[in-house]
Amino acid sequence: MLTIDTMQVDHIVARFPGTRVEENGPWPTLVATPEEYRALALFLRDDDRTRFDFLACMTGVDRGGEELGVVLLLESTTLGHRVFVETSTRERERPVLPTVSDLWETANLNEREVYDYFGIRFAGHPDTRRLFLRNDWKGYPLRKDYDASEAVNPVPLESEESPDVTFSCREDGGEEPRALFDDGEYVVNIGPQHPATHGVLRFRVALEGEIVKKVDVHCGYIHRGIEKMCESLSYRQMLPLADRLDYLAAHQHRHALCLCIEEALQVEVTERVKYIRTIMDELNRLSSHLLFWSTLCMDLGALTAFFYGFRDREKVLDIMEETTGGRLIQHYNVIGGVSADIHLNLTRRIKEFIKYLPPMLKEYDQVFTGNVIARQRMEGIGVLSREDAISFGVTGPSGRASGWACDVRKRKPYGVYDKVEFDEIVYTEGDSYRRYLVRVKEIVESLRILEQLVDNIPAGDFAVKTKPVIKLPEGRYFKSVEGSRGEFGVYIESRGEKTPYRLKFRSTSFPLVSVVPRLARGSKIADLIAIGGTLDYIVPDVDR
Repeated sequence: MLTIDTMQVDHIVARFPGTRVEENGPWPTLVATPEEYRALALFLRDDDRTRFDFLACMTGVDRGGEELGVVLLLESTTLGHRVFVETSTRERERPVLPTVSDLWETANLNEREVYDYFGIRFAGHPDTRRLFLRNDWKGYPLRKDYDASEAVNPVPLESEESPDVTFSCREDGGEEPRALFDDGEYVVNIGPQHPATHGVLRFRVALEGEIVKKVDVHCGYIHRGIEKMCESLSYRQMLPLADRLDYLAAHQHRHALCLCIEEALQVEVTERVKYIRTIMDELNRLSSHLLFWSTLCMDLGALTAFFYGFRDREKVLDIMEETTGGRLIQHYNVIGGVSADIHLNLTRRIKEFIKYLPPMLKEYDQVFTGNVIARQRMEGIGVLSREDAISFGVTGPSGRASGWACDVRKRKPYGVYDKVEFDEIVYTEGDSYRRYLVRVKEIVESLRILEQLVDNIPAGDFAVKTKPVIKLPEGRYFKSVEGSRGEFGVYIESRGEKTPYRLKFRSTSFPLVSVVPRLARGSKIADLIAIGGTLDYIVPDVDR
């Protein structure tokens, strides 16, 4: 991934004299004053020499009790370069920064997350509510001075009311009330205990007959504070936590964390490790996409198809388990390699599966893909444009169904993806049916990748030696992989200690949930199930 050149940086600094440049990571950081932050963000998005149309990651930070702020990672999908943008305030009682939620749609929920954990309000943001924690929660957990004792926040035994009012924030930090739903609107509750929400996710849905007028997303029912926990763990100790975000892409997520740490340490793994990791990534993608197919079929009423997909996914899990020892959760990647060499049966069983699955995929098409009811439930439903996919940060199969060629394996190759041939499946219609088709066809491409790798695994060590206690050099680091649901990224700020100063996981599912209100508006309530199923979000990855 490219960085903006010196001429572009000089051009930006000349236009915004209060902005300074720091070189302490893979890409430069533009440190802006709060007064210039929003204008700088708008300029970076719209100027022809920058065109940063994709907000890849937003991270709240607490600078050791002195400043509270945010770090943006911006990317240009046309020019291919990246840059960090940071701003902060010294006000801790009622910190306020300008919003960028009207510049990038994905900033809407991201700024609510920053408010929830750091207490920063964003002037101009239309919805200043906690996103994951209860509204009566005291304090902001990701601040460095947060008191985590149970005396401050005892475990509540009563249910929380769902207010129908939110607040927008003014520049002076004041709040203006705004109704979430109009008087007389018929509001129904879907979730958090509902199979079609694919986990403990809750939607409050305003209906006019069967037509969806509004969707209010409620997260946090499986929030575990993983990012906070990582601040007190060594780099080896935090590896198992990455597996438990998107549990259907556990190997891929740990792969991203290991890559980020290895790049910071300048550790080069062996070719054998790269081949093994890539093979396991694709097996993980196969198991995830097969489960996607199964659960979507069940959501839309095709129970027989559900059993077909689960049957074949079990075969993939059997193959992985024999080498990794894990089934749902894969504790296999380690810093510097993998925890053990591959099982003697691995190549044989993969080749058998490569022959087995294509005939089964023809049955999938017969039982569901070509079914007239399934087509009517998905075609033209929940249309997402390419521009909205980029603005909401909807990557992965859902982004590619909207015409955005965003595959990290192609754009920023890692492992041995630069040594294999495979097609990036892209459609332009952006509806639920194309989101479905992308994943079905990616199953074929994963088989194709495995076929090229399985007989060519080079000899060598399955891990390189690393120090018992790992300390990353001071700086900020970011690395991403193509997870089953999109770009999964790891942002680490290090101060040269054995624990990260700040760690943020760029969730693949968080943008998918954020786009539901846009896609569902004007559709029927039954369409909401098809939209959610084809987005394929995983709730623990949302809540983190």
